Amino acid sequence: MIAAHLPALQVVVPLLAAPLCAILRQGTIAWLIALVANWCAFVISIALVLQVRELGIISYELGGWAPPIGIEYRVDLVNAFVLMVVSGVGAVIIPYARKSIESEIPRAQRGWFYTMYLLCLTGLLGVTITGDAFNIFVFLEISSLSSYVMIAMGRDRRALTASYRYLIMGTIGATFIVIGIGLLWAMTGTLNLNDLADRVPAIEEARPVLAALAFLTVGISLKLALFPLHLWLPNAYAYAPSAASAFLAGTATKVAIYLFFRFFFTVFGGEGFFDSTPLPEIIMVLSIVAMFAPGVVAIFQSNIKRLFAYSSVAQIGFITLGISLASEPGLTGALVHIANHAIMKAGLFMLIGCIVFRLGSMRLEDMAGIGRTMPFTMAGIVVLGLGLLGAPATAGFISKWYLAEAALLQGLWWLVGLILLGSVVSMIYVGRVVEIAYFREPSEKVAGLKEAPLSMLIPGWVLVIATIYFGLDTTWTVGIAQDAAASLLSALY
Repeated sequence: MIAAHLPALQVVVPLLAAPLCAILRQGTIAWLIALVANWCAFVISIALVLQVRELGIISYELGGWAPPIGIEYRVDLVNAFVLMVVSGVGAVIIPYARKSIESEIPRAQRGWFYTMYLLCLTGLLGVTITGDAFNIFVFLEISSLSSYVMIAMGRDRRALTASYRYLIMGTIGATFIVIGIGLLWAMTGTLNLNDLADRVPAIEEARPVLAALAFLTVGISLKLALFPLHLWLPNAYAYAPSAASAFLAGTATKVAIYLFFRFFFTVFGGEGFFDSTPLPEIIMVLSIVAMFAPGVVAIFQSNIKRLFAYSSVAQIGFITLGISLASEPGLTGALVHIANHAIMKAGLFMLIGCIVFRLGSMRLEDMAGIGRTMPFTMAGIVVLGLGLLGAPATAGFISKWYLAEAALLQGLWWLVGLILLGSVVSMIYVGRVVEIAYFREPSEKVAGLKEAPLSMLIPGWVLVIATIYFGLDTTWTVGIAQDAAASLLSALY
């Protein structure tokens, strides 16, 4: 029965599709293969969410070896939610990618781009679904190596430098992660996450275990670009092809954040362990700085993709702030913001890609008056920008509402003020884009522009509509996130 093998198919489908793209190479055929594989992965992820909600945790044994000896794919509400976000964002981006990639990547390289895209998707889905700590490292490297290649395919020569910087910092992060996993294996004799969750609490005060926690925290922080370990991200997003920027902004950092949830609340025991270490306070301080410093830097950017790349670092701060609060509303807000930010930021980079497609420039000054000639594109960017700052009736408002509620329940009134102030910083850089697009006279080049092809504009607007919809109806996002947060706090895995 195929339903019993959905966890394996979640990873196998894009993994098998990737070499097909490499063999066939022809851009249109490779795009079709990627389209079908990505949508299959999305449908499978929805089916897994429904299965988990109905039947509970799914444990899938690979190769007939029972865990903890054998490798296990283990699906609970937390990673089922992330699987749906990652594959769903990809499913919207891949129809958009065809025209965008044709305009930015030479014909001979297009098949390779879709190969790398599918390998990256495979790695991200594998990291999320696996119940084995070493497999997390393996899949993380699959996604990272393919990301480096996608970024390097950008038409600006600075894409190569951005890719190289990401490679160096990503390799350091991966090294820290594998050292942390090795220390846990040395102390417990197991790599199975569920088995680690049973064994680590008994030895959590041992120095190698604390060292493992430190290595994992730093390594994962590098991968998710938590301030001040974010230096690889702005240029990587700015100079990658627009489809790659949208995909990485919507998925890669979100999967790394998921690892925070999995290790902190499953392996290390969650709330009780948090009380015995200074980790929550450290993450809270870094999160607060991240909410402001990158946002202030974003205000002064002249490249619109770099501006919203720095915005991503700031929004990551809001997510990790929810983790540091270690309460059900805080974790709910963090999980919801994973989904909401994935939708909003992927949509923004897709619509910015529409501007690049027509204008051929990412410089803000070159976009003066573009709101008059590309009204649908700019209207979408404005709505998504309002979502970033947390305006009511947008998805971003829901996330920040739960974060503020979590702070109030812990008596942290000052933190609510900082959350609001962080939104004000977002309003300034979004307002700058609006001012340039709508309140300046268009140049001769801008005056002659028209909207991007519908195959690019419609997928971008799908995410604009999703931003509004999930700001009004939170059944899927908050509903699943609340149950997932409760399971994390009860160490149910």
